[in-house]
Amino acid sequence: MAPKSKEKAKPSSSSPSHAPAAIEDLFSSINRHIQRSEYELAVKVADQVLAIDPGDEDALRCKIVALIKADDIDRALSTIQASEKAKRPIDFGFFKAYCLYRQNKLEEALDSLKSQERNSTTMLLESQILYRLGRMDACMDVYQKLQKFKIESLEINIVAGLILAGRSSEVQSTMDALRVKATSSFELAYNTACSLIEKKQYTEAEHYLLSARRIGQETLMEDNWADDEIEIELAPISVQLAYVRQLLGHTQEAIESYTDIVNRNLADDSSLAVAINNLIALKGPKDASDGLRKLDRLIEKGSDGQSFQLARGQDLKLSSKQREAIYTNRVLLLLHANRLDQARELVAALPGMFPDSVMPMLLQAAVFVRENKAGKAEEILGQFAARFPEKSKVALLARAQVAAAASHPQIAAESLARIPDIQHMPATVATLVTLKMRDGDIDGAAAVLDSAINWWSNAMGEDNKLNIIMHEAASFKLKNGREEEAASLYEELVKSHQSVEALVGLVTTAAKVDVEKAEAYEKQLKPLAGLKGVDVESLEKTSGATRVEGGGRVVNVEAYEEAKGKVKSKKKRKRKPKYPKGFDPANPGPPPDPERWLPKRERSSYRPKRKDKRAAAQVRGSQGAVMREKHEASAANTNSNISNSKSSQPAAASSKGSSHNMNSEQSKPSSSKSSRKKSRNN
Repeated sequence: MAPKSKEKAKPSSSSPSHAPAAIEDLFSSINRHIQRSEYELAVKVADQVLAIDPGDEDALRCKIVALIKADDIDRALSTIQASEKAKRPIDFGFFKAYCLYRQNKLEEALDSLKSQERNSTTMLLESQILYRLGRMDACMDVYQKLQKFKIESLEINIVAGLILAGRSSEVQSTMDALRVKATSSFELAYNTACSLIEKKQYTEAEHYLLSARRIGQETLMEDNWADDEIEIELAPISVQLAYVRQLLGHTQEAIESYTDIVNRNLADDSSLAVAINNLIALKGPKDASDGLRKLDRLIEKGSDGQSFQLARGQDLKLSSKQREAIYTNRVLLLLHANRLDQARELVAALPGMFPDSVMPMLLQAAVFVRENKAGKAEEILGQFAARFPEKSKVALLARAQVAAAASHPQIAAESLARIPDIQHMPATVATLVTLKMRDGDIDGAAAVLDSAINWWSNAMGEDNKLNIIMHEAASFKLKNGREEEAASLYEELVKSHQSVEALVGLVTTAAKVDVEKAEAYEKQLKPLAGLKGVDVESLEKTSGATRVEGGGRVVNVEAYEEAKGKVKSKKKRKRKPKYPKGFDPANPGPPPDPERWLPKRERSSYRPKRKDKRAAAQVRGSQGAVMREKHEASAANTNSNISNSKSSQPAAASSKGSSHNMNSEQSKPSSSKSSRKKSRNN
C-alpha cells in the first residue's frame, strides 16, 4: 500500500502543529509492515493513527485488512460493527461479508453482500458462499457471469462446481468451451478425476490422479517448495488416489495408503479427516476401539451448546456430506463398542447439525434397535415418513427392515406398501407376498400379485417383467388351492408368450379342474424321442423302472436292446509288462514262493510251537472255580466220616480237623511273602 499524504489535513486547536507529518510517517510504517507480512505490527500502527484521527477511513480500512490477514477474524468483525454503531459514513459491507463467511455464518454473509456493487470481487465471494451452502445451481450461474471478466484459474472453480452440482457429464464439454486441457494444471487434473469418479470411470480417474500428482510435484518444486510442504499440498490427491483403488477392489493397497497418510500426519486437516474416515469404513467394526481413537483426533466436545463438533475448524473445510459421514461412522462405532450412552448423546445432536438429512433419524432408530426397542424405532421412522413425504422412501425401507427382523410382518408389509415407485418390482412383490404369508393373509398376498400383473400388463418398455410375475402368481395360486385362477394364468402365458414351461403347468393344473382342456393342450406338447415303443399299460403293471445307460432318458426299449447287441466289444489293448528296477527277464532267477501271500499258519511249512506240559497243570477257568471244587471234596469226606461213626465223639473232632485242612488249602493260592520264605528255609 502506498504511503498516504495528508495535504488537506489542518491541525485542530487540540492537535500539535506537526500532526500531518506524523500521520504520513505512520502510514509509511503501515505500508512497510504489510509488505513484510507483519500484520500485527500494522494493526498497532493503525491504532496509533486512529488515536490521532478517529475518523480516518484509510487507517480503519488498513486495520481491518491487517486483522483479516492475521486470521484475527473476530477482532476484524468487531471493528466493523463498532464502526457501524458509530454511524460513520464508511461502507465495510464487503469486509463484513468476508468475515461472516470465515465464521461460517453463510446466510448472514450472503445478506451483507446484497447491498454491494456487482463486480468481480463481490461475485467471487458470493460464488464461494453459495458453494459452501451447497446451492450449486446458483453458484454455477455466478460462475457463468464471471467468465466475461477473464479471471485467472476460474475454470478450476467451474469444474469443481459442476461436480458438486451433480453435473459431471458437462465437465468435458465445459473445458472444451473454455479451451483448457485437463492436464494444464494439477488442480484441474484433480477435478477432472473427481468428475470421472462420479461417472464410475475409475481406471481413467486413476490415470488423471497420477498425472495430477506428477504435475503438482514438478510445479511446486520449480517454486522451491520444501518436500514436506509439497506432500501436504498434494495430500488431497493421495487420499483420492487411495479411494479410487478402494473402489477398484484393491482393498489392501488402499488400507496401506490410508494408514501411511494417517501415521505420517503430512496432510491438511480435511484430507486427514477423509483418510481416517475411509480407513474406518474399510476396516469396519473389527476394532471399534481403535477406530474411535482415530476419530478422537478429529472430534472433540464443543463449548457452544452442541454436544460434539469437529476439531481444528474442520467444520469449515469439509463439505456437509463429508462431515455427516464422519459423525455417522462415529455413532456406528459407539454402537459396536456398546457405548450406548455416548451414542445416544451424539445422535441427539445430529438433527441440529444436519436438519435436511434423513441420516440422524436412521441412526436414532439404530440406537433403539440396539437397546431392543424395535417398536420405538418403528414409531419414529413412521412419524418421520409422514412428516417428510419427499424423504420417506429411505425411512420406510428402514422401518420395514426393523419390523421384519422383530417379527412384525404386518408393519413391514404396510411400510413397503407406502412406497409406490417400487411396488411393481419383482423383489418388492416377492417380499410383500412372503410377509403376507407369514402374517397368514393369503388373500392379501394374492392381491399383491394381481396388482403387479395389472401394472406390468399396462407398462410399456423392453424390460417387461410380466412373464416372471405371472409365472410366480400361477405357482402361488396352485400351491394355495386356487387351481382355476392358476390355470387361467398359465393359459394366458401360453397364448401370449408361447412358453413351454407354462404349457406344462397348464396341463398339470387343468388336469385337476378341466380334463378336456388338459387333453386338448396336452397335444401341443412335443413327443419325447423313443416314447412310441413303450407300452404304457404294461409299464404301469411293473414293479418299477430300472436304470439303464443313458442318464435316465426315456428311450425305446426295443431299439435300445437292438442297438446294444450291435455294439462291438472293445478290444483290450495289450501292454508290455512293467518289471522292477534291475530285473532281467532273461535271467529271472529262482521263482518266488507261491505261498508268499498266505498267512503263516496256512502255509505247508508252518509248524506250531511246542506245548509246555507244565501249562496243563496250571488251573484254567473262572475265578473261584477251584475253591468250589475243593470245598465240595472236603464236604464229601466229612459226610463219609459221619456215616461210618455216628455215635463216636472223636468223629466230631475228625470233622473239625478236616474243616481245618480245607481252610488251610484255601489260603494257599494267596500266601504271603513270609510263607514263601519259610517254605524256602524248609
